[in-house]
Amino acid sequence: MTDSRATAFIYSDAYRQFDYGPDHPLRIERLSRTADLCRTVGLLDLPGVRVVESRAATEAELAGFHAADYLAALRAADGGELPEAAGAFGLGSGDNPAFPGVYAWSRLYAGASLQAMELVDSGAVACAFNIAGGLHHAAPARASGFCYVNDAGVCIAHLLRRGRRVAYVDIDAHHGDGVQYAFEATDRVLTISLHETGQSLFPGTGAAEEIGRGAGVGHAVNVPLWPGTDDAVFLWAFDQVVPPLLAAYAPDVVVTQLGIDTHRADPLAHLLLSTAGFAATVRRLRALCPRWIALGGGGYNVAVVARGWTWAWAIMNDRDLPGEIEAGPAGPDDSPSAPSLEGRAWEFAREQVRRVQRLAFPYHRL
Repeated sequence: MTDSRATAFIYSDAYRQFDYGPDHPLRIERLSRTADLCRTVGLLDLPGVRVVESRAATEAELAGFHAADYLAALRAADGGELPEAAGAFGLGSGDNPAFPGVYAWSRLYAGASLQAMELVDSGAVACAFNIAGGLHHAAPARASGFCYVNDAGVCIAHLLRRGRRVAYVDIDAHHGDGVQYAFEATDRVLTISLHETGQSLFPGTGAAEEIGRGAGVGHAVNVPLWPGTDDAVFLWAFDQVVPPLLAAYAPDVVVTQLGIDTHRADPLAHLLLSTAGFAATVRRLRALCPRWIALGGGGYNVAVVARGWTWAWAIMNDRDLPGEIEAGPAGPDDSPSAPSLEGRAWEFAREQVRRVQRLAFPYHRL
């Protein structure tokens, strides 16, 4: 039986030894900054909290999702040198450099996600948070979008082998393409992604018309959003789609990707959420996820990531944060947006929600 009060924070100081390179937008230091802030405000010492040292996934565990030849190429790149045919596997581009330790890094963050999965699926905890996870773009045989191993995909594949019914909810600014495409032909996984439209942002996919295929038709759900989407628009779209689908689908476990590149101060995307808007979304997820595997994801403003994921961890433990941590630095980049009922972002969101309700909802008797 699950302890409804127990949570697990999966982390390792070993993350500090890895680096994508000085000019790469993904700064792994955001993980230590988050853990340090959680520790400073006392969120790692709460009753019921387990702080778990990350372990490396085995190659056999990764092979439950990834192709053997791709894993061999990734292992060969671990010394920082490109293997033969690296380009065919997406390795060596500006997005996916073959930096020293790239395979060790990939095994470590994927292993942490598997630990989160094991703790939640066994009932040891109700919620486990791997801030290093959520690298959702990697395909079974290709690195993509800063992601080498798709840890969410690895976890979901293992859960399916255990006979579980899984929902995956992705609130990153980028479409959760790697997870969707891996499971879009099965009705045992429901994927829901809210993201900036592919018309303006990588990977260029995730239209509302993408609803799965074969037995999985209706089980891939996408809500693309227009650049300039703020707290009010994002939360409205979330409320229209996510709660009814999760209630109808009734998964055994929910996996979430909590990318915070939706924030208005993020340098790569074009959405306008505040930290409070992100936290409000996480609070909604907490109410919807009795068995919850929470993963990190995108976020390229290190200070915003640390503050947002610390707030998320507080919510997972039903705690409030000190006011200065909640609010962040004063200024227009983090003040909650004034709600508006007009504008292109609202118009676009309403149309996408109507499409989802028309195309996907009937498969769930909604």
